[in-house]
Amino acid sequence: MYSPDVISDVLTMYLNAYPKVTFVQLRSFEAVARLGGITRAAAALHLTQPTVSTQLKELRSAVGVDLLVPAGRGVRITDAGRDLLATIEAMFESWREFESGILDRQQMIRGSLKIAGVTTTEYFLAQWLKPFVDAFPGIDVDLVIENRDKVVSRLENAQDDLAVMMTPPLHIPLSATPVMENPLCLVGPLAHPWAARRAIPLKKLADEPLLMREPGSGTRQAALEFLAEHELTPNIRMTLGSNEAIKHAVAAGLGLAVVSRHAIAPDPAADNLAILKVAGFPISRHWHVVHRADRRLPRAAAVFLQYLDQAVSISAT
Repeated sequence: MYSPDVISDVLTMYLNAYPKVTFVQLRSFEAVARLGGITRAAAALHLTQPTVSTQLKELRSAVGVDLLVPAGRGVRITDAGRDLLATIEAMFESWREFESGILDRQQMIRGSLKIAGVTTTEYFLAQWLKPFVDAFPGIDVDLVIENRDKVVSRLENAQDDLAVMMTPPLHIPLSATPVMENPLCLVGPLAHPWAARRAIPLKKLADEPLLMREPGSGTRQAALEFLAEHELTPNIRMTLGSNEAIKHAVAAGLGLAVVSRHAIAPDPAADNLAILKVAGFPISRHWHVVHRADRRLPRAAAVFLQYLDQAVSISAT
C-alpha cells in the first residue's frame, strides 16, 4: 500500500491538474471499473444509471483522455484508466485506515457529560444525542430538562457541563454558541378566523386573549420582550406550565399562544392548531449551547461541541 505521504502528493497533483474532478466522479469510475459495467455500479452505489453515466462523462471531460471504452455489453478499462484506478484504490485504502483510527480514538474516550436543557429542547435534544452516544459509547450522558430559571440556577452553581437554551443570562461568565434557529410562532385553534388569512396586522393581537408559559420560561420572556418592543400590552388570559398544556389549551379555543416551532407538529392541523400569519411572526431567535467560561471544559463536553459543530446546522429548523 502507498504511504500517506505518497497519497497526499498524488491527490495534490490531481487536484491541481484537474480541479473539476470530484469524489463522486472517482467513486463512480472505481465502481464501474471494478464491477465491469454501469448497471452493476449504479446498483452498488444506490444511484441511477444516468447519474453514473453523467459522472463518467464529466470525469472523461475533466482529465481529457479515455478511461473506459465500450466492450460488448460492458466496458473495458484503458491504460490511463488503470493508472487512475490504482490511485483511487490507494486513496480509498488510506481513507479506510483514517476512519479506523478515528473510530479507535472515539472508542477510547471515556467520561461523563452533564447537559441541562430548557423545556422546549425535549423536542430535539434526543435527535442530537442519538448519533453522538452511538459514536462515543464510552461517554455517559446525564440530561436534565427544566424551565429557563432553573437551568440558569444550575449554571450559577456549575451543576452541568453544558446547557442548551434560547437566551443565555448575562450575569454569569459564559461561552455561548448559537447552533440552530428557534422560530417562535403565534398559534391559534384551527377554527380561528385568522387561520385562513394571509396577513394580520400586529396591532390586532392586543384584542386577543393570550396563553403564556409560566414566569421563568424563555419563551414567555421572548414573547413579552417582543410585545414590549412593539408597544403592545398582552391580554394574558391564562398561564400554563408546559408546551403540551399550552397547545391543548389553544386547540380547545382558550386563546392564542407563542410557541417554538420545534414544539409544533410538522402538520399543525393534526393537533387542531394553525400557525397564524401575524406581522412580526415568527419571532427570530436561536438556540445556544453554553458553558461556564471560568471553568475548564471537560473532554467529553468538548467532544460534544465538536460533534454539534458538524452535525447541527445553524440554519436548521
